[in-house]
Amino acid sequence: MRCSALLALSLLLFSSPTPAQSTPTDSPTLQALLTEIRQLRQDLLTSAIAARRAQILIYRLHVQEAAAARATQRLDEVKSSIEQFRAGRKYQEFQIKQYEDMRDQAKNAAQRRQFEDAIARLKAQMEAMVPQEQEVQMKETELEQQSRIEQAKLNQLQDELDRLDQAVMNAALHTASAHQ
Repeated sequence: MRCSALLALSLLLFSSPTPAQSTPTDSPTLQALLTEIRQLRQDLLTSAIAARRAQILIYRLHVQEAAAARATQRLDEVKSSIEQFRAGRKYQEFQIKQYEDMRDQAKNAAQRRQFEDAIARLKAQMEAMVPQEQEVQMKETELEQQSRIEQAKLNQLQDELDRLDQAVMNAALHTASAHQ
């Protein structure tokens, strides 16, 4: 009996604390670590979501930039066509003026008749070009509208990307100040 009491007493005195046991000072430290790990996990999740959104926005921005560039290119082509029509009309008007001057200086009726025929042909060509020029001008108006729409979409995406960038910066600053 004496031996068993001695054994029990020695076990109590020399036993080491098991890992499941903790001292009261460890509990707040562990809780703080656990809270920080949870916050880091939340920060990582938020960052991953922001990164995905940024990737999607950048892709959409790239596609919209291409659409805006195509609209601008088509508009430039139509404007070039309009300038060609105007230059052609000015050239024909110049030719008509020259033929009229030559007609007025013609020495015989045959020459006069040739110049009048040339003037009539040029005027007919100019009249035939009017519907085509009007069609191109209507196309220009339509393409200007389309270009404005595509540019507005592009600006909207750029603004959204700027807002996302600002939100990420604010979150980073908030996280940095919270950790200090």
